[in-house]
Amino acid sequence: MKRSTADILAEYGPFPDIEGVHGVSHDGRQVWFASDGRLTALDPESGKIRRSLDVAADAGTAFDGRHLFQMAGEHIQKIDPDSGRVLARIPAPPGGGNSGLAWAEGALWVGQYRDCRIQKVDPETGEILRTLESERFVTGVTWVDGELWHGTWQDDQSDLRRLDPRTGELLERIEMPSGVGVSGLESDGGERFFCGGGNSGTVRAVRRPGHGTAID
Repeated sequence: MKRSTADILAEYGPFPDIEGVHGVSHDGRQVWFASDGRLTALDPESGKIRRSLDVAADAGTAFDGRHLFQMAGEHIQKIDPDSGRVLARIPAPPGGGNSGLAWAEGALWVGQYRDCRIQKVDPETGEILRTLESERFVTGVTWVDGELWHGTWQDDQSDLRRLDPRTGELLERIEMPSGVGVSGLESDGGERFFCGGGNSGTVRAVRRPGHGTAID
């Protein structure tokens, strides 16, 4: 298994009127992050807030190329990012605290915090298509270049983990500094992971392995 220490490239926030950052996504230009009752678009180059959508947003966030998907209680909402209108809702997987959310392979991938697992979900019906187990509490989830990554936050320690998407085997870890939590996770498709910082109200950019990180 590969191991490295997180190279934090930037920290954004805390932001006015935002107490915590939950889900995180990226639409190719800007970072979207969820806080209670709001989805906020952040320009990662300038660090400035571009706009917000008033929608229920208490956990993971994802983007499929056209629409945002947002965890909201017992449902996953499909949202028009231009108007903020909720276009559809599907049931979220039952069980241990739905947290992360990602889009890949035509499906949604849902992190379940206390159940330490990731569920592949049909975006039209909510049917569970695959289950992967993790060794730690699962927060954010992302895919990049065919790799499945998830964040953890347990016992005041966090890391980013790459799993085999077929078996769930742990392949790689990026250890975050002590006291730095990961609540949401998304890749920009290039050198950066964007990590929600929970109650710190921040978003952090972490260098993706293979893009300048020294591996132990």
